[in-house]
Amino acid sequence: MAVFFDIQDLPGFKNAVITIGTFDGVHEGHKAILQEVVNHAKNAGGESVLLTFEPHPRKLLFPDQPLGIITPLSKKLQLITDTGIQHIVVVPFTKDFAGFSAEEYIENFLVGIFNPHSIIIGYDHRFGHDRKGDLQLLEKCAVAGGYKLIEIPPQLIEHAAVSSTKIRHAILDGRLEDASQMLGRYYSLTGTVAHGKKLGRTLGYPTANLEPNEPEQIIPANGIYAIRAMHAGQLYDGMLSIGFNPTVTDKKELKIEANLFGFDKDIYGDELELFFVKKLRDEQKFPSLEALVHQLDEDKKATIQVLAASQG
Repeated sequence: MAVFFDIQDLPGFKNAVITIGTFDGVHEGHKAILQEVVNHAKNAGGESVLLTFEPHPRKLLFPDQPLGIITPLSKKLQLITDTGIQHIVVVPFTKDFAGFSAEEYIENFLVGIFNPHSIIIGYDHRFGHDRKGDLQLLEKCAVAGGYKLIEIPPQLIEHAAVSSTKIRHAILDGRLEDASQMLGRYYSLTGTVAHGKKLGRTLGYPTANLEPNEPEQIIPANGIYAIRAMHAGQLYDGMLSIGFNPTVTDKKELKIEANLFGFDKDIYGDELELFFVKKLRDEQKFPSLEALVHQLDEDKKATIQVLAASQG
């Protein structure tokens, strides 16, 4: 498997079977679609090629609207690779690229660069300036372009679209178990450990303060979570707070703070990936630090039970 970021420096793919999309989340619906691509490539004696875009097209076309990304690019590439897709081409989505007419997109981009054996696409796929290109235009140009057009079954497209929407809502609502079921894995958030006020140490619960690497990624609802965390290739159990720490400050500054069990390393500046297993409770304001510590003790007990039951 290979990932390409420069479309001017691509190899000549053999009987390229191409699909196109953002595939944010690479969830169970997406995996079914990508399995179709892998199967068609095998049947054609060719190579499976996935085209995706960076930045996300909506970021360029609608800069004032929040994206709410489920999977940052690096995570998405890893997950797509795991599906068996052989090649991923990350296409720079620029104003010039967005300005291609639908016909130019087919002739100069799809056919001119990839010379595909087959293009596998959904009925709702749109492309080109003002999104005027569609499945019908691809079908009309198929003979001249020398490719076979294969429509992804509509039920798979609907399932993928609905799943993406449901996953975003589940994460924002703190329903991480629902999100995990649709994703086929735990939702994760990767970031860099930054210095905090170190109050957790004085309470007996030192925390790693996380600054997300992808500012456009969805942050789960405020509250306390049972998590697992990956640091330097090793997995740790822990609990996580997302919120404003109302017991100790009135500032409305969102904090993501992980307490990792049995962990005492200095990891400032290191990368940490958090895997959300279950939300334990909403954020609360306590009357004293003693009451807060008592609740943290209860949260740890609940976390240990949740993680022991989840194993995986």
